[in-house]
Amino acid sequence: MSVYAASPADVLADERDVPRAVGTSGVETVREEWLVEDRWWTSAPLRRHYFELALADGRCVVVFRELNSGRWFSQRG
Repeated sequence: MSVYAASPADVLADERDVPRAVGTSGVETVREEWLVEDRWWTSAPLRRHYFELALADGRCVVVFRELNSGRWFSQRG
């Protein structure tokens, strides 16, 4: 398995689906966000909303919400 593989994440988001906490650590800053829509021409399109976050515990993480399923994942950047 790749070190860059996504894993399920425990993300608390606000009403606009912006992360406010990852696990037990609050989000200090949303450093960047972007939307990826790919493979739209296939039967399995990819739709993800990514966030690069600075957390209260000092970590920087990348999380994304799989828009087709609504599930959250974390990924090393």
